[in-house]
Amino acid sequence: MVETKKRKKSQKKKQNPNFNNHKSKEESEDEDEDEDEDEGFSLKPSTSSHSHGVQPLGNLFLSSTSYNSRNNGLGNLCNFSDELVIDILGFLSGAHLGVLATVSKSLYVFSNHEPLWRNLVLENLKGGFLFNGSWKSTYVSACNTGFPVSLSKSSLKVRDFYSDYLFQSWLCASLEMKPEWLERDNIVRRRDVSVEEFVGSYEELNKPVLLEGCLESWGALEKWDKDYLIKICGDVAFSVGPVEMKLEDYFRYSDGAREERPLYLFDPKFAEKVPELGSDYEVPVYFREDLFAVLGNERPDYRWVIMGPAGSGSSFHIDPNSTSAWNAVIKGSKKWVLFPPDVAPPGVHPSPDGAEVACPVSIIEWFMNFYGATKDWKKRPVECVCKAGEVIFVPNGWWHLVINLEESIAITQNYVSRRNLLNVMEFLKRPNAMELVSGTEDRVNLYEKFRSAIEASLPGIIGQLEEKAEEKKAQQKKPSFWDSVTDSKVGAFKFSF
Repeated sequence: MVETKKRKKSQKKKQNPNFNNHKSKEESEDEDEDEDEDEGFSLKPSTSSHSHGVQPLGNLFLSSTSYNSRNNGLGNLCNFSDELVIDILGFLSGAHLGVLATVSKSLYVFSNHEPLWRNLVLENLKGGFLFNGSWKSTYVSACNTGFPVSLSKSSLKVRDFYSDYLFQSWLCASLEMKPEWLERDNIVRRRDVSVEEFVGSYEELNKPVLLEGCLESWGALEKWDKDYLIKICGDVAFSVGPVEMKLEDYFRYSDGAREERPLYLFDPKFAEKVPELGSDYEVPVYFREDLFAVLGNERPDYRWVIMGPAGSGSSFHIDPNSTSAWNAVIKGSKKWVLFPPDVAPPGVHPSPDGAEVACPVSIIEWFMNFYGATKDWKKRPVECVCKAGEVIFVPNGWWHLVINLEESIAITQNYVSRRNLLNVMEFLKRPNAMELVSGTEDRVNLYEKFRSAIEASLPGIIGQLEEKAEEKKAQQKKPSFWDSVTDSKVGAFKFSF
């Protein structure tokens, strides 16, 4: 599924009004603790004030003057939104951005916006870079090896510069997760459940569940730390966002990155690249029926190793090709928020054909602006924190968001069992399958190939499942999942982590 990530004006208006009381570190050093308590937000320990002194626009109304230095020095560009100005600057080269930064204080701030330099690094250097504390420093040091890197790390601050767009980018990169974003706990947790019970109680009903104690035989749980991974595959290039990076170089980046949307290592060929990694885990017994396997090497991508720092993750999406999935945490912990197929998360706007999704720029932005609204919903999301050694089952069609609460490593697989085979078949034959199907080069013919392979491997299974589905429709409607789930804080039973 293609995701369109755009920070919209309507979303910015939903920001917590207390952000307008932001003061620079130098101005409010003695008040920081009290303000954090009042606002309920805490900055990461390593965070300093905005590197160029940018303040939220609301602070302008508290200022003794109505002067915004943002407008002076932009020329006619001052009539454009901050987002549009950044979009325009995105067409410039690094050299031109450097020259533009000398024109005025306002253009200095815009030209030093880190996402601009991040795009330059990824577009021009691909994965062949060594992160140097900031994207601008990384670009300058890579393109001008004789240039003193310290000179590219200016601490120049501009007074009376107000911009919600630029400030929120810094804020989202600097915020800790609020405790209230982590305390809701209403997923079912199970240990030592039989395969039959898993199928009947969760997979057939398309209900999420968190499984404990089913990874104890995994060598990955004991071995997979940075030292081990660097030793066996530090020079191997893995998929990281739009580029391929050597694992050791990625760890250097993830150790030093402090940004709104950290790069995420998400590689579908890890076991082929490093067979030792593939042998360090096995598919939990609940998920071993995977009917896409009948396609052999022509099957869509289905398994990934996932690594990332705190704050990295995946914004709201539905897993590809109508598959179900399981996600096993090897190191670290992850916050999950899941909505059923018939409930679009607040702030998330899928196109009618499902090919695109408009959503907040970053995960933290969604929590800041939209998470609170779900407290009053009748169908509240299913939530949990999944820790090392635990596995979450994500049913097909469910919207889900995941954010790493600390540096984390995980393995995830998408699969097709008899319980969701008909859903997958229906998905693959949609008229716009060319836009929707992912993970394979042959999107047009995947349906025919898959159906033929299933009929050859499991004769009659499709007809049997279709007959069973018709019988199920005729049965009396059962109570929904939402009638049976109970919040851990108020119900008759408690799910704990």
